[in-house]
Amino acid sequence: MSSLLLRLRRAVDSFWFVPALVVLLAIILAEVVVGIDRAVVAAGLRDQLDWLDVVSASGGRDILGAVAGSILAVAATSFSITISVLATASSTYGPRLVRNFMSDRGNQLVLGSFGATFVYALLVLRTIRDPSQDGGAFVPALAIMLAVLIAIADVAILVYFINHIADSVQVSTLSERVKKDLIATVERLYPAEPADCVTEASGPRTGLQRTAHPLRSGYVQEVDESGLLRWAQEHDLVIEVRAQVGDHLIESEPLAVSYGEGGDAEQIRRFFTVDDARTPFQDLRFAVQQLEEMAVRALSPSTNDPYTACNALAELGPGLTLLAARADSALGREDSNGNLRLIVSRADLGDVIDSVFSAIRRNGIDHPPVLLELVKLGNRLITAAAANRSPVGPELASRVQRQLRLLRQNYRDHNPDADDLAGFEAKLPEGA
Repeated sequence: MSSLLLRLRRAVDSFWFVPALVVLLAIILAEVVVGIDRAVVAAGLRDQLDWLDVVSASGGRDILGAVAGSILAVAATSFSITISVLATASSTYGPRLVRNFMSDRGNQLVLGSFGATFVYALLVLRTIRDPSQDGGAFVPALAIMLAVLIAIADVAILVYFINHIADSVQVSTLSERVKKDLIATVERLYPAEPADCVTEASGPRTGLQRTAHPLRSGYVQEVDESGLLRWAQEHDLVIEVRAQVGDHLIESEPLAVSYGEGGDAEQIRRFFTVDDARTPFQDLRFAVQQLEEMAVRALSPSTNDPYTACNALAELGPGLTLLAARADSALGREDSNGNLRLIVSRADLGDVIDSVFSAIRRNGIDHPPVLLELVKLGNRLITAAAANRSPVGPELASRVQRQLRLLRQNYRDHNPDADDLAGFEAKLPEGA
């Protein structure tokens, strides 16, 4: 995507964007409503509308001061609750899950609403004038009434916030959010209808070879494959992407290599986003790792919560089975003339599967429910891989079968109860 669109999307996803937007709307609302009050006074309608003349200048100041002061205290308390929840979630489920709280639209809207109410009350408060002041008395009755209504609405928002923040720390809610991220990442990388220009990554790579390096060290967050494809066609190049999304690079390591005479290889950098942290937008390994980490932490001796691990494995199922059914080995992209222009680099799907099974096998060997959930995940992956007509399907199925055989052997070596072992082996697929 273009640099401007990338910055815009990152801004929208940030914690401050929605609260800042709500506060901006509050500033506009205050100016508009006070302007209406001024128009009503100028038109001489205040005398005809008795209900607009029920608040004095001092009364209006008291009301707005009470609204601003109380809402500021509520906003401070809400921020404290949010920080406390972030600390709890970080220590219990893993620091990588904190971004789910930061990007939660409910939290952003609540904090934005409280901040907006405070700003609105201050802006209206500054327009109130006593009769002794130059220009005569002015009390924006409509704006004050609206401030009272907004304050009442904030009480309902506070009740919602308490319920929402309590719900957001539940395991089911956390794992559901991460599952949605994983499914969205799979849909993004392996759509149901892949681009027509996807092909096998084979073809001539001739001409001048030049390497593009990152300007700074960090994680590769995103690769604009479509932009690279267009740029390679415009400059008659073949570009081989060396860095995978999620890789940590230093300045001397390559992002990509171009083959051909045209273009400036250093311009390739603008199609890569390198930053300090990983995100699940295109990073399949990170999207899986979040649920994997949740399961591993739940199985640690200090936590000893196998049912949270079972929940995390269950939520891994929809994303990994979709991946097993759709993943393709074709990593080349052609231009409109059928020429190979781009060779992409994606995570090794077998390694992703191995990582999940190995981590749970090592940490969950003492918990039969976790092992049964892992076998259930393996059966789902084998079924999904069987529907995949590309060479990746059989390979993934083979990797899962191997992991299940290792799991069976490790469990036997652990000398389980005979009934537990029989129940476990009854769930294993053929070949495991």
